[in-house]
Amino acid sequence: METFNDVISEDRLVLVDFFATWCQPCKMMHLVLEQLKDTLGDKVRIIKVDVDKYGQTAAQYGIQAVPTLMLFRNGQTLWRQSGMMSRVDLLAVINQYL
Repeated sequence: METFNDVISEDRLVLVDFFATWCQPCKMMHLVLEQLKDTLGDKVRIIKVDVDKYGQTAAQYGIQAVPTLMLFRNGQTLWRQSGMMSRVDLLAVINQYL
């Protein structure tokens, strides 16, 4: 079974969405991420981490607000931001690292 650390240690770009099921902006962010996946395909792996189910992982990365988005490659944090983002803005950030 693949662990969180296995995933973020990949050589390709990994976008992590720390979210909560009760969070309305997180639900809107889900739609943005779906559009992003359609646009980028396999260039970026997108994973979602429920902070209520995986509180230890969220705490390890200092997640204090949801949604919080983080970009990883080879286990290194490349970028991080909390709050809702548009598809265009998020795509601009990701393109800097592709």
